[in-house]
Amino acid sequence: MKYTIIIQWSEENQCYVVLLPEFEDVMQPCTHGDSYEEALKNAQEVLELLIETTLEEGKPLPEPKLLKQSIQVA
Repeated sequence: MKYTIIIQWSEENQCYVVLLPEFEDVMQPCTHGDSYEEALKNAQEVLELLIETTLEEGKPLPEPKLLKQSIQVA
């Protein structure tokens, strides 16, 4: 499954913070990193743990959100 990972710079925390919007019951932001690459690596690790834990608990995984794009033709 493909889940959304949002990584943005936090001026307040002076690091990149990560949000996983499909996992609404998890504290957000759920991880961070000093670099974008570190934040992405940490996000992938947290996402794997969330999926594993959810399945072990016998709960359904959240549906991935779809990005809606509109195409305009002139």
